[in-house]
Amino acid sequence: MAKLTKNQKLALAKYDKDATYTLADAARIVKDITTSKFDASVDIDVRLGVDPRKANQMVRGIVTLPHGTGKTVSVLVLCTPDKEEEAKAAGADYVGLDEYIQKIKEGWTNVDVIITMPSIMPKVGALGRILGPRGLMPNPKTGTVTMEVGKAVQEVKAGKIDFKVDKFGIIHAGIGKVSFEQDKLIDNAKELLATIVKLKPSSAKGTYVKSVFMSSTMSPGIRIDEKSVK
Repeated sequence: MAKLTKNQKLALAKYDKDATYTLADAARIVKDITTSKFDASVDIDVRLGVDPRKANQMVRGIVTLPHGTGKTVSVLVLCTPDKEEEAKAAGADYVGLDEYIQKIKEGWTNVDVIITMPSIMPKVGALGRILGPRGLMPNPKTGTVTMEVGKAVQEVKAGKIDFKVDKFGIIHAGIGKVSFEQDKLIDNAKELLATIVKLKPSSAKGTYVKSVFMSSTMSPGIRIDEKSVK
């Protein structure tokens, strides 16, 4: 068994790892036990009572966090020339088409989000093997394939995120930074959790939200009482 560090021992002394906490208490504890020298991300992990192998139980959605993610999001817009100024005015970091498609084919993926237009998707679809594994493939369901490229850029920059249940039935999502005030972490978590609850598939039987944990990049997970988020 690995030996605990001094900071790990101090963190474990500040909460009961076998207990469940309210959302407010979890946010307070995560802030209190995170000792990293950098501004760590705060994440929510939700285990759902669904079978992701079944198409009618796939849970995927988008949510705009009230206080953003705290991250600087790099956005590439692949669009026709008539949409370039709209994308640039909205704050896109990279705007263009064929030159960026070629760069991606050569291995460049130094962005967080790619936004494009419906008419461009045939070209972007050819990049599936590169973009898919990195979670960069634009998708109409997440609002990243749209004619309103400027609006899409603004939403992403403001804190819009997409989430998807993984093969183990768990949704992982970042809701801010440790430097956020406790109330802001709570607001962001509530918005995410409310959205997940609304997306419950009609075919899902039994308990839908099985467990909820909050953690930072360098902290243990704090279990949240599922009843407090419904």
